[in-house]
Amino acid sequence: MINVLLHRLLFFSFLILTTVHTSRAEDHLKKPNILLFVMDDLRPELGCYGKNYIKSPNIDSIASNGIVFDRAYCQEAVCSPSRSSFLTGTRPDTTKVWDLKTHFRKALPDVVTLLQNFKNNGYFVQGMGKVFHGGFNDPGSWSVPWVNPKAPVYALPENLELNAHKPAGEPDGDGESKKAIPGEKEPYAAGEIAPNRLRTRGPAFEGADVPDNTFTDGKVCDLAIKALQSIAGKKEPFFLAVGFVKPHLPFVAPKKYWDLYDPKDIALAPNPFRAKGSPEYAVLEGDELRMYHGIPSGHLPDDLARDLRHGYFAGVSYSDAQIGKVLAELKKLGLDKDTIVLLWGDNGWKLGEHDAWAKHSNVENDANIPLIASVPGMKTAGSHTDALVELVDIYPTLSELAGLPLPSHLEGTSFKPLLENPKLPWKTAAFSQYPRSHEATHGPDLMGYSMRTDRYRFTVWVHEDDHTKIDAIELFDHKIDPQENTNVAKDPANAEVVKNLMAQWQKGWQGNKPPTTSTSTPAS
Repeated sequence: MINVLLHRLLFFSFLILTTVHTSRAEDHLKKPNILLFVMDDLRPELGCYGKNYIKSPNIDSIASNGIVFDRAYCQEAVCSPSRSSFLTGTRPDTTKVWDLKTHFRKALPDVVTLLQNFKNNGYFVQGMGKVFHGGFNDPGSWSVPWVNPKAPVYALPENLELNAHKPAGEPDGDGESKKAIPGEKEPYAAGEIAPNRLRTRGPAFEGADVPDNTFTDGKVCDLAIKALQSIAGKKEPFFLAVGFVKPHLPFVAPKKYWDLYDPKDIALAPNPFRAKGSPEYAVLEGDELRMYHGIPSGHLPDDLARDLRHGYFAGVSYSDAQIGKVLAELKKLGLDKDTIVLLWGDNGWKLGEHDAWAKHSNVENDANIPLIASVPGMKTAGSHTDALVELVDIYPTLSELAGLPLPSHLEGTSFKPLLENPKLPWKTAAFSQYPRSHEATHGPDLMGYSMRTDRYRFTVWVHEDDHTKIDAIELFDHKIDPQENTNVAKDPANAEVVKNLMAQWQKGWQGNKPPTTSTSTPAS
């Protein structure tokens, strides 16, 4: 009897030890969750970027627990090309997405997206709101169908009525359309001028006294919270992608976010003029804005410009509040300690700089984006880095942080080492590009390939059908001209600088990688 009891005691002791060991092993092998916030047209004009006049406490809280990339750049400053590069980890000349009408699957039918890489490696992947470009969802990237709630563009009846009379084919609530316009080519590409008859939309801004979930972003926030509540009970790690459309046009946000700003305190752009010495097509006045009711062509009056900036700021604070609600739920559910939070914007935006509005160019205002990453337990929390990074770097970074294999097609570099040491020597250049059609150039179709180095922005405009034919060169010295107001490429004193930068530019992104690269092994 004693032997039987001793045997049972030893057996149960073995089970307990085995269970503890297995539990510890599972804890060790547990993958981090990913909470991704995708922002639309968000400038790096936030409290955490030193712009204290912007009310962005929730985004700032991510920064206080993470790292802020002061010099992050998109690959092309317009929604679809930018998001396609981010999601595939490849650049526009690889995705073949330079406009708003092409899906990356046309050129890359079998590419494994960032979301698919996580899904294929044991993650539950869910998304809502604008993640892929509007109308260009990729069903194979999700574990459950992606959702985007329907919501009115405006709250005030008179604005809804005005917007209801827009012509067929007009851009929808996120500002872009895939519908054919009878009698027009289908549809006008990025950088082209919209037909005048399309300029009958609703107003460019509104501040009605309505609840947050009147509009898309409030509804997306509600969906994200419900998703977290559902995900909390799952065993597998999750990747939740939450896309907010504000501060994208129209600048519509509930009144309480407008009330955060005193119009008298809103400054206008310091450089409301085109860069001296640059080709006329380098920056266009901003046709995207002029599709809205009451927006004239040419230079905008100061009062209107201030209203537009006010509306943009309100939109930033509105989206920030929705982010705060999602973060609060993450913490309430006890998921914050195991979740990487990353926020980025698809492109910058001009708010009157260079006497222009919207994106659609290679200037710093358009190419420079916000990028903030917070990893649980990181020792560099609350820091900034000046390292040059790009949107295509996010795919390998998140994959490496999760211990996932890296597909061989990637054209970016994991910035995981920067999370551990923000002062590491890094890339010698970041690359963006933007096309200009012959309607804009009054000549050939061009592609502007722009390189941002530590000191300079160097852009070479080449013929799309022959990249050896150079139409123009732009050179801006950020040491003395951070606003990019004077193109000094033709100054004889800069001949050697142009020669050296041209040699660096010709090496492309492959020739400007950081001296230290990711240790992860690409998958074959």
